[in-house]
Amino acid sequence: MKRTVLVAVHTGRGAAVESARLVINRLVDAGIAVRVLESEYAEIGCAGVEAVPGDEPGAAKDAEVMIVLGGDGSLLRAAEMARPAGTPLLGVNLGHVGFLAEAEVDDLAGAVDAVVAGRYDVEERMTIDVLARQNGKILADTWALNEATVEKQERMLEVVAEIDGRPLSRWGCDGVICATPTGSTAYAFSAGGPVVWPEVEALLMVPISAHALFARPLVVSPRSTLAVEILPETPGGVLWCDGRRRFELPSGTRVEVRRGAEPVRLARLHGVEDTGAPFTDRLVAKFELPVQGWRGRVRP
Repeated sequence: MKRTVLVAVHTGRGAAVESARLVINRLVDAGIAVRVLESEYAEIGCAGVEAVPGDEPGAAKDAEVMIVLGGDGSLLRAAEMARPAGTPLLGVNLGHVGFLAEAEVDDLAGAVDAVVAGRYDVEERMTIDVLARQNGKILADTWALNEATVEKQERMLEVVAEIDGRPLSRWGCDGVICATPTGSTAYAFSAGGPVVWPEVEALLMVPISAHALFARPLVVSPRSTLAVEILPETPGGVLWCDGRRRFELPSGTRVEVRRGAEPVRLARLHGVEDTGAPFTDRLVAKFELPVQGWRGRVRP
């Protein structure tokens, strides 16, 4: 069967579109079929590619890999298409931090050549399934790769946090983040949560600006179920999943979060500069952490 790659790009930037054309032409020259999203087809303007609707689950079906040019937001959008098909995502960072991206734009040709040669592994990242209910009525049944956040709309929320069916604490707060290890370096990190290495299987609960003595970030088992209940006497809130999907939460809503049934798959390259590095190196590079003076392990 002919190899197929789906290419998505954050259009609107001239440099991003030029990068997408380089990727597409290099893949086509290697004999690989290329798909692009219908909404991006006209701006990319490459001949010999197939345009597919991006709002349909079949966009990534049977694609060997989905190459995404943009920042983490572009990768989160692409994950919505790739996850149902089980298609691995390969991110090329055109943004600022780009924790999910595997390659930088400076070595774009090398990344494409690694895909053509099949020099990559596939790593599975935990997701979370999210269910919001009020008096038995389902208000949201969705998922997230990074986090699900219960947030205030105007006034502070009063919530009760629950772990594995037992109440933990009541917080007056701006919100509560329930995150995966992948999401630990996103919104949860900004709210004071810990950095969790991607291979660690765990769930995080991080209160946002909580007015309470016990309001520390929590790391719990991946088999646990987290819940946040908005108390009836408090104003309603809003649920955000990966900063993309939004749901209104009236007073009295209960939001439950557990490990997702389907992971998101990420492609990890071999033999490309600055890729495949340990997560520690990625942290140092992305946050420009000071490591001067490090001598490393003493060797005989």
